[in-house]
Amino acid sequence: MTEPNPLLAEAPRPLFHRIRGEHVEPGVREVLRRGRERLERLASDPAPPTFDNTLGALDDLTRWVAERLTPASHLLSVAETPELRSAYNAVLPEISQFWTRLTLHEGLWARLRAYEASDEAKGLQGLRKRHLEKTMLEFRRSGADLPPDDRARLEEVQVELSTLQQRFGEHVLDATAAWELLITDEARLEGIPDAPRRRYRAAAEASGREGWLLSLDYPSVEPVLKYAVDRPLRKAVFEAFTTRCRQGEHDNRQLLVEILRLRTEQAGLLGYDGFPDYVLEDRMARSEARARAFEADLAERARPYWKRDVARLQSHASELGLDRLRPWDVSFVSEDLRRKEYELDDEALRPWFPLDRVEAGLWELARRVFGLTVEEHPVEEVWHPDVRHFDLRDEDGTHLGSFYTDWFPRKEKRQGAWMNDFRSGGPRADGGFDPHLGVICGNFTPPEGDRPALLTHREVETLFHEFGHLLHHSTSRVPIRSRGGLNVAWDWVELPSQIMENWTWERPALDLFARHHETGEPLPDELFERMRRARRFMGGWQMMRQLSFGTVDLELHGPWAREIDGAGPDELMAWVRNRFVEFSPDPEFAQYHILTSFTHLFSGGYAAGYYSYLWSEVLEADAFSRFRDEGIFNRETGRAYVESILSRGDSDDPEVLFRAFLGRDPDSQALLDRNLGPLPA
Repeated sequence: MTEPNPLLAEAPRPLFHRIRGEHVEPGVREVLRRGRERLERLASDPAPPTFDNTLGALDDLTRWVAERLTPASHLLSVAETPELRSAYNAVLPEISQFWTRLTLHEGLWARLRAYEASDEAKGLQGLRKRHLEKTMLEFRRSGADLPPDDRARLEEVQVELSTLQQRFGEHVLDATAAWELLITDEARLEGIPDAPRRRYRAAAEASGREGWLLSLDYPSVEPVLKYAVDRPLRKAVFEAFTTRCRQGEHDNRQLLVEILRLRTEQAGLLGYDGFPDYVLEDRMARSEARARAFEADLAERARPYWKRDVARLQSHASELGLDRLRPWDVSFVSEDLRRKEYELDDEALRPWFPLDRVEAGLWELARRVFGLTVEEHPVEEVWHPDVRHFDLRDEDGTHLGSFYTDWFPRKEKRQGAWMNDFRSGGPRADGGFDPHLGVICGNFTPPEGDRPALLTHREVETLFHEFGHLLHHSTSRVPIRSRGGLNVAWDWVELPSQIMENWTWERPALDLFARHHETGEPLPDELFERMRRARRFMGGWQMMRQLSFGTVDLELHGPWAREIDGAGPDELMAWVRNRFVEFSPDPEFAQYHILTSFTHLFSGGYAAGYYSYLWSEVLEADAFSRFRDEGIFNRETGRAYVESILSRGDSDDPEVLFRAFLGRDPDSQALLDRNLGPLPA
């Protein structure tokens, strides 16, 4: 008997261990077929429309389809094979078409409008009223009111966009995996610590060669840029990393032009002046003008700190005997200066941050502050032996959800760190609770032999950050699934993740996990003090870097894209280079931008929204002040945060949720004080 397709299985968890490329096309097409059938039944239902048989049924339909499609797209991020990629690309246009046609379905839109005009709808209050208003806005923003010709063109645009964005991400993955540099003279690795050297040696041995093999995975790149005395080696790795996808078979330049053109056309079809106004209408920023004003204001306030940091880097570069500061020198000069000023070395901190202890400390922190319990629950349905599975319970014993962790780099796994939701649970009508399901992924430095995985402090922050996203998803108690969890304004979604990073800078929290992996010795006081004093080190440089990305993102999708007619890849690259000059010590730095590999903007959902990282950072820096005032382990404060923000999803406007927790509107000065300190003289 033929084994059923794992994408269609009704199981407690997705059957990741069984899904292969051969399952994707038939499985996805069957999910879409059933979804279309349900859509037609809903749209033609002869019963008078009610909240439950219309909005409730639509919520159930979209969730059912999404939860069965997500496993395949997730595997492309963590366990890609040529067969999986080929199969997914074959059905990607059909997936995009399904979601586009759903919001353009005339029968469904007629039913929604009929319900909107009903007496029941006019009497709605609270969450149900908000859900109706948001749903109607989502459909209108998707083109439901467009004439037939425009609807047809919008569908074509969205299908084409999904294909181009997928190809953009594939090019980055392939270009990253294709590059390698074999070092045969160990002298070229002078300055690089022993641990990464051993990883380079192991990589060479695994490929059947002698020497040290470098790649473009970030755990390979970072030690070279920060520690290698060999300047030409730093340049080679830096150039390879920053200029990925600018030429050859993985060239993304033309894709950038096409994606920007189609996004601008999409916004125009829907009646917006540009893509940023379309994207930001239902976010906290509301408009391109307000988001750009936010970026400009922070840039003006951060510029004195940035100028100070540039001068320090240039001066220290001279002290190190460099002719001038070049782009591939920044990490090296910055790390050397940090060691000189604070006697602090990221690599020297690793022994105090073994991954297993960091995780255990984070679970304990969640218990003390939020009343949440994390327990490992091994399962067989995983995509790689590194993957682990945990259950999350609330203080009343409710099984809120489960999640996977996948922390180490692989060639078939995309770079960076992220959280993804697989299933959205929440309260049931019968009083029970459906658990949520999610995953948190990273690309941390892996274990070596008998040595555990040892993290840098920045990797510790990243782990806490992704767990914050996971909590936002998994603690949701919103009964309408599409209004719960991560289904919030994009410039609000980073608050729960970024606020978690604050605990990694608090001594009592570090005492839960910062212990030497061999001796169990806690992080020494003097080392912690050096770490704390160095927190603002190069704060102006780092903030200006973020502001450069956010500003260029908004202007690229706004002013430049509105004038895109006839512009090609060369004009685009020249414009971007010139725009980055304002945020660069000299024009050479502006040349080495990452636009052609910037997956956040062109295949990851942050288009016209990269500003949201700093927007959310303003919110979380201010919100954490309550924990600092009332106690970082204060359970009452922690539960207030869970009940006011974490568990509330999109059940109210973000501004309302923020005020419910802090009692006032946010103040950006909290971020400047924390990250930058007093104004330079």
